[in-house]
Amino acid sequence: MEKSTKTQWKKRLVTPKEVFYSIKPGMTIFLGSGVAEPRTLMKYLIDSGVSNMNDLEVIQLTNHSDMLSLKRPDWQKLSLKTFISTMVSTDLVMAGNVDLIPARISQIPRIFKSKRIPVNVAMVQITPPNDAGYCSLGVAVDVAREAMQEATLVVGEINHQIPFTFGDTMVSISDFDLLVESTEPPIYFKRWPVSKVINQVAANIAQVIEDGDCISFFTGSLFEALGRHLNHKRDLGIHSSYFTDALMDLVNSGAVTNYRKDIFRGKTVASYALGTPALMKWLDFNPLVEFHGIEKVFDPSQIGRNPNVVVVERANKVDLLGRIAFRAGKGDIISGPGQSADLITGAEISRGGRTVIGLPSQNSKGNPNVVMMLRNLRNQFHMRESIDAVVTEYGIANLKWRSIRERAQALIDIAHPDDRKRLVEQAKEKKILYEDQIFLSGSAYLYPMNIATEHYFKNGLKVRFRAIKPSDEEDMRRLFYRFSDQTVYRRFFYPISTMPHQKMQQYVNVDYNSEMSVVALLGDPGEGTIIAEARYAKDEDSAYGDVAFVVEEKYHGLGIATYLYEMLIRLAKERGLKGFTAEVLQTNKAMMKAFEKGHLPITARLKDGLYRLKIPFDTHSDQPENNNH
Repeated sequence: MEKSTKTQWKKRLVTPKEVFYSIKPGMTIFLGSGVAEPRTLMKYLIDSGVSNMNDLEVIQLTNHSDMLSLKRPDWQKLSLKTFISTMVSTDLVMAGNVDLIPARISQIPRIFKSKRIPVNVAMVQITPPNDAGYCSLGVAVDVAREAMQEATLVVGEINHQIPFTFGDTMVSISDFDLLVESTEPPIYFKRWPVSKVINQVAANIAQVIEDGDCISFFTGSLFEALGRHLNHKRDLGIHSSYFTDALMDLVNSGAVTNYRKDIFRGKTVASYALGTPALMKWLDFNPLVEFHGIEKVFDPSQIGRNPNVVVVERANKVDLLGRIAFRAGKGDIISGPGQSADLITGAEISRGGRTVIGLPSQNSKGNPNVVMMLRNLRNQFHMRESIDAVVTEYGIANLKWRSIRERAQALIDIAHPDDRKRLVEQAKEKKILYEDQIFLSGSAYLYPMNIATEHYFKNGLKVRFRAIKPSDEEDMRRLFYRFSDQTVYRRFFYPISTMPHQKMQQYVNVDYNSEMSVVALLGDPGEGTIIAEARYAKDEDSAYGDVAFVVEEKYHGLGIATYLYEMLIRLAKERGLKGFTAEVLQTNKAMMKAFEKGHLPITARLKDGLYRLKIPFDTHSDQPENNNH
C-alpha cells in the first residue's frame, strides 16, 4: 500500500456500516480497552440491526464504559470475553453474562500469539497520523499490537481528541485495512473524592516510601490522596499499570525524575491512562511519559530490574493470617489477583522491593475490614508471604518475615478500636494468640499516633520515635536480651535473667493515659529495630510521673536519651502532669547527665547509692536542691 500522508487518510474513511458489512457470524472481534475503546464502532455494533452481526465474540481486556453492559437480557448478538473484572463487567461475570478468563496479565499477549483465542477482527482507537504517516495508540496500549498482528481485518477509529503519546505506541496508517472517524468523545473520569480516613491511610503509606523508590500506582481515592503525600519526596520512579491525574500532579511537583531506575531510566512508564481532559491534554506529545504493552509493563522480570519497587494496592479486607481480598463492584476499577500477582512478583524480584496494601479499618457501613478469617469474598489473594505491610488509618503493620502470632498482633494494632477486642478473643480461640494475651480496651482508643516523629543524630543516624504498641512485644524482648547485665541492673535495680511473654506483654500494654511509653527505632516505618525505650507512670495522688529510660549500649553518647527525655516532658505536660520523679543509681552518671540536659530544676536526694529525683515542670513550685546523705 502506498504510504499515506497526513491528509490522504481522509480519502480512505468509511462508515461504521461499511465496516460491519465485512463481519460474519461467529467471528471474534478484539476491541481496544479502557479509554481507548473505539466508541463509534462499539455504538454501531450494539445499536445496529444488521443481520450478519449475530453470534459474535468480543474480546476486551478491560471495559470502563457502559457500552457493553448487555443491559437488555434478550440481546444475543454477542458474547464478551475479558481478563479483568471491572466496575462494569463484575456483576455480569458473576451473573454468567460475561466469560472471565483468569490469567496473569503479562501472559495475555502470549495467549493471542498462541492463537488459543483467535482474532478475526481488531478494532482500535488511534490518533490522526503525523506528517510521516504514523499514528499513536494514545492512552491504552495493552495488547493492541498483538491483536493487530493476528487479525485478518484491522480497523482504526481515528479520534482527534486523544493525545499523541510516546513509547511503544507508533503504528503506521498503512497497517489499517479500514479507517473510521470517531464521532464519540473519549472516556473521561473525574478526580476521585478523598475522605478524611482515606487521606490518613495514604499519609501512612507515604511513610514507607523513600526517596528513589519506583512506585506502581493504580486508580481511585487512595491513590488520589497518596500522590499529594509524596510531592516532597525526591527522585521517585514510576512503573505503573495506570497513569492518572494524581501522577500528573506528582510529576509536575518535581518529585518524579526516574533517574534511579535501571530500565526506562528518566521515563515514567504505564500501559493505560485514566482521568480528566486536563490529563489527556498534558499527555499530548509529552516526552516524560511512555506507554508500553502489558507484556513489558507487567512482566515481573522487567519490573524487578528496577531497584526499590514499591507496589501499592488497595484491598477490600485483610484477615489475621495476612491474606487479602481485593475490591470488586460498581464504582471501582479494581485490581484482581491476576494483575496483582505480576506486580507483586516483580516487587519480590526487585532489590529492596516491597508490597504495601492499604485499606480503611472499616467499610462505609461500619463493618470491620480487618477480620479473623476471609470467608465468601471474591478476588482473594492468598500469597500472604508476598505482602510486606498492611496500612490503615491507625498505622502500619509490618508482616514481612513475621510469625503468624506477630502478624495477627500487628494487624490487630491497626484495626478499628471498636473491633480489636473481638479480634483478640477470636485469635485466642484459634490459638493464634497466647491464651493469656492482655488487651486493654481503653488503650485502643488512646494510642497517640500524632506523637510519631524522627530525628537525625550524630553521624547522620536517623531514628524514629513513636508510642509503644502491643505488637512490639517480640522486638522489646529481643532488645532486653541485647542489654548487658549492667544495663539491666541500672534500669530495673536488680538482676533479671529472663523476660518471658508474661512479663513482656505487661510491659508493652500501656493505657497511654496514666502511663506513656515511647520507643526509638532504626529502619523504615512499619518495621525496624527498637534500640531505646522511655516511659513514665503517673501517680494519681501527686500528679507526678515516675520516669525511666534505657538505650542500647552501642547507641550511647548520641543524645538519644536526652531526646527521649525531652519528648516525655512535652507529652507529660500536654497530659496535665506536674513533673517527674526518678530513681537513678549513683554510678549511672550518663543517666544523670541526660536529666541535667533537660533544663528543668532537679531536687536530688542520695541514699544508699541511689539518687531519688524530683523534677517539677513549674519552676516556682519546687526549689532545686542537692542533698547527699
